[in-house]
Amino acid sequence: MFRPILAALIAAAPLIAWTAPVADSLVRIEVTSQEPDYRRPWTGGTIGGGSGSGFVIDGKRILTNAHVVSNGRFLSVSREGDPAVYPARVLHVAHDCDLALVTVDDPKFFRGAVPLEFGGTPAIESTVSVFGYPIGGDRLSVTRGIVSRIDFQPYSHSGVDSHLTVQIDAAINPGNSGGPVLQDGKVVGVAFQGYSGEVAQNVGYMIPTPVIRRFLKDVEDGHYDHYVDISLSYHPTHNPALRAALGLKDDDTGVYVGTVYAGGASDGLIHEGDVLLAIDGLPISSDGTVPIDGAPTEMAEVVERKFKGDKVAFDVLRDGKTLKVEIPLERAWPFAMQANAYDVKPRFLVHGGLVFQPLDANFLKAHEPDDLRLRYMFGHYVSHSLNIDHPEIVVLSNVLADPVNAHISDFRYGIVEEVNGKPVRNLEDLAAALEVPGEFTVIKLLGPGRPIVLERAAVEAARDRIRQRYGLASERTLKP
Repeated sequence: MFRPILAALIAAAPLIAWTAPVADSLVRIEVTSQEPDYRRPWTGGTIGGGSGSGFVIDGKRILTNAHVVSNGRFLSVSREGDPAVYPARVLHVAHDCDLALVTVDDPKFFRGAVPLEFGGTPAIESTVSVFGYPIGGDRLSVTRGIVSRIDFQPYSHSGVDSHLTVQIDAAINPGNSGGPVLQDGKVVGVAFQGYSGEVAQNVGYMIPTPVIRRFLKDVEDGHYDHYVDISLSYHPTHNPALRAALGLKDDDTGVYVGTVYAGGASDGLIHEGDVLLAIDGLPISSDGTVPIDGAPTEMAEVVERKFKGDKVAFDVLRDGKTLKVEIPLERAWPFAMQANAYDVKPRFLVHGGLVFQPLDANFLKAHEPDDLRLRYMFGHYVSHSLNIDHPEIVVLSNVLADPVNAHISDFRYGIVEEVNGKPVRNLEDLAAALEVPGEFTVIKLLGPGRPIVLERAAVEAARDRIRQRYGLASERTLKP
């Protein structure tokens, strides 16, 4: 029943020849999710649902997007032509590159499924086919598109990570996410994001196989270690006067280091004002590209293919001298604060009706505060090295009104600097400081103004009253 219908939809005969095994391996994923409430972090959050696509790969695993299964509480999967629905579970999820692996414990699910094989990166102007279950129907959908661009682009799921992407002129609609993109019978990408019709039409993006292979390699030890990063900014050196001032030859080589982010892998090894001439022996062009697989590619792709504990070697021009610098690679932890977080509970602490939370992207999206200091701390957290003194920025996010905290609401969205003279560098510091015995608790916020003063005996007397009034099942979650 399925194959004649599909044959009628697809005009190209070569495509039909390998449609059947694709259909046998394609998976529809249904997810019941629970979205955390960062305005009321003591609650469980809102129950919702969604669907996406995936496909079977080796090892009885299903590859899909991280955003398909994020915050999932229950997953079920089904295959084309099989009416049964099977419970599934997540094996690994990588929010920084929007990929996830899912499996099904019932062996019947994988009967007849042929694991799809991976190919290379498709060429510009070549044709690819996108398989999945987009909105508008319950059956398998196939669309075709032309590869129009291969570039580094932001991945919208995390909001801060950029990786290699392939742009195609086939729309990627809700439900398509996680579906395979095929060329010559092999997977060349995973469909994952696109523009709305108000921005651009028939423009979609897929995650190419270099990113997919890296994810699969990373989880071979049973744990995902995230991407590594050199944590610096670099700039082109096209300007002849700049090149002359730096002592560069007229050979279109080298990029200028603008910022070395504090706490990152390059901190103390690469200096601002250095010129990066080569990376792992590959010459760096003045536009920041290096030759990879016969094509100019963003220099960052060399690091993208490495793992935690690996090293990268630079040829550096510094003060007119050339030297070699080797950098041990690690995850760029300061940037995590600015990334969207998933699959974790909101962290918070309530004391005397005052609600404290760490500042991050989820917090900012939920609260939308107008406080300029708070927005500055978030926006410049890494670029201005604020992470050194504030591994976390602890915010007074709300005041649950009670006589014990009268006249404190004006302090909302203030940043906690000290409690009873002890610096607060993270939420755990705040919790520890609040437990130190004393008649009063003095909370100093960042910037000018009077401190918040609470009487400890009054806070203890109000504890049960506040919990019952506002439905607090717990007064704190310190660990994610």
